[in-house]
Amino acid sequence: VEEVIEQADYLYGSGETEKLYRLLVQHKNSDDAELLWRLARASRDLAQLSSTSAEEKRQLAYEALECAKKALEINESNFAAHKWYGICLSDVGDFEGIKTKIGNAVVIKEHFQRAIELNPKDATTIHLIGIWCYSFAEMPWYQRKIAAALFATPPTSTFQEALHYFHKAEEADPNFYSKNLLYLGKTYLKLNNKKMALLWLSKAKEYPAHTEEDKQV
Repeated sequence: VEEVIEQADYLYGSGETEKLYRLLVQHKNSDDAELLWRLARASRDLAQLSSTSAEEKRQLAYEALECAKKALEINESNFAAHKWYGICLSDVGDFEGIKTKIGNAVVIKEHFQRAIELNPKDATTIHLIGIWCYSFAEMPWYQRKIAAALFATPPTSTFQEALHYFHKAEEADPNFYSKNLLYLGKTYLKLNNKKMALLWLSKAKEYPAHTEEDKQV
């Protein structure tokens, strides 16, 4: 198992998404949480590629969720399993519509918060809670109506709260992610602070693009 994980981490670091998936999918029946959350991440990364068909994207999203769920069942105190379960649950919501997505929102945030409790230094998870807060802060009225119908007290958030998490993520690991820089800029714009927005958006623009996502940012 350790050898496979070492190989997987090397491939992940080299951006070899397809090779990584092929390596890990052979271990999909493993009972090792470390392997399973890595497979969930690899399935998701493969789904994000522009060369992946719509049908494959859907299939991979559900596969990823299954792997993350299994990793959690095996080891509830694995921070990465909580993080990827939250991410994959959110992805599946994209296929099941807005009602499911909002319905899952509370569970998703709980898993992110649990991941941070288990590993307070993980900047990506802190960023993801920021994204969660941002989404709820800018939620359009018709989605708010759905949320109000689904929950006795529907989840809410503010741009100020989102900003807090984006800054906290930068503190944990400065300049770790182009999207965190972008969202700092976007959130400052929402708060009408153009000077700070310009600062962070410029940083996002100058970020060296390694991945497809960096280019989009």
